Amino acid sequence: MSADDLYHPDVFSSILYEKMQRINPGVAGMEPYEFRYGLNNLTPAAGWESVSLDPVEAIEQRINDRAFYNSLQIKPRVDDRIVLDEKILHLTRVLMVGLVTGGYSEAWVSTNFYFDIRGFYFLHRTVYFTDKILAHLGGKPFRQFEQKQKHFDLVQDIGYKDFKAANAEIDQCFIECVKKIIAAKGTPILLAIAGPTAAGKTEIVERLRESFEQDGCVTTSIEMDNFLTDRDHREAQGIFTQGKQALHFDLLRHSLETICRGQKISIPRYDFVYATSSHDLNGNLKPGGIPIEIEPADIIFIEGNFPFLLEEIVHLIGIKVVYLTADDVRMKRKWKRDIDYRKKYEPTYFRNRYFKDQFIMAEIAYRPQMEVCDMVVDTTGAALWVMPEIAGRL
Repeated sequence: MSADDLYHPDVFSSILYEKMQRINPGVAGMEPYEFRYGLNNLTPAAGWESVSLDPVEAIEQRINDRAFYNSLQIKPRVDDRIVLDEKILHLTRVLMVGLVTGGYSEAWVSTNFYFDIRGFYFLHRTVYFTDKILAHLGGKPFRQFEQKQKHFDLVQDIGYKDFKAANAEIDQCFIECVKKIIAAKGTPILLAIAGPTAAGKTEIVERLRESFEQDGCVTTSIEMDNFLTDRDHREAQGIFTQGKQALHFDLLRHSLETICRGQKISIPRYDFVYATSSHDLNGNLKPGGIPIEIEPADIIFIEGNFPFLLEEIVHLIGIKVVYLTADDVRMKRKWKRDIDYRKKYEPTYFRNRYFKDQFIMAEIAYRPQMEVCDMVVDTTGAALWVMPEIAGRL
């Protein structure tokens, strides 16, 4: 077969279809003509032969550079229609041509990227467990279970019942360990669980809450997003929502100190529809504003993306947890939850946003918290990681 023959649409599709089944086993569940449907949306106007391969080193440098992700657009438009960002589209095209021509090995592609069937594009695999994090967590898991999320390789989206069942063993071990830590530390105690979107934070908090309440404990939650200032103010100041500058920070600190003393607190209420706070920039209740009243409790959950990156309040947190699920699994959860059920995003906007956000959020929020946390629950790896000082008491 000549090099020109490789680029004939039927030949190109056939070769790529076979190779993609090894990249993503779920592709085997597609008929070849279904695969071509997705491929047709990516085919360059000048044909696949118009795509030039980038050096492996250049691709690796690009996908590990935050500047690349910062440059991506999440709402690029053509004819008033949101389209895939040109740089994301180029990467997927280059990887596909490299697979067909042999320019890139399947092993290299699989190591650095995963292919999402519903989005029909490649995304970079985020590395969460760096050498520094592994050292912080003692170099090996505290407990390891069968990796039941492997079954998700064959599906295009994931519902909560299946997700919960796959995580049952690791979640139960985590709950038991948290109870032992609290029994030793005493109450009231602040329990902060951070983690990426769709990792399962809300669900595991509900399971913890149910388990504590069955034991007779009183629980409550503080959602950090309720301390956000008005969005217009944040945008005018160029404030990124992950920093304390975006929050009514003095109110947050005072509220946590107060509830840790077993006293009732009154906190701001953030309107997520109008993006406004019940409180003004001086921390005073606006006319007509309605705060949130939170009664004291034995276990207080803190919900947010970065609860223990704020050094002024981290000493108040009794247990710091990162609840982690791999990017490709979380994306399948979000297809089901946010696109199918919630109808929350326009699909191509979602594809751009997910590609852009995972690296950035890992860099600014999740890896830094893994470096200082007490525990990491890796649901995809079915592993519970615990700081050595804590593991010795469990």
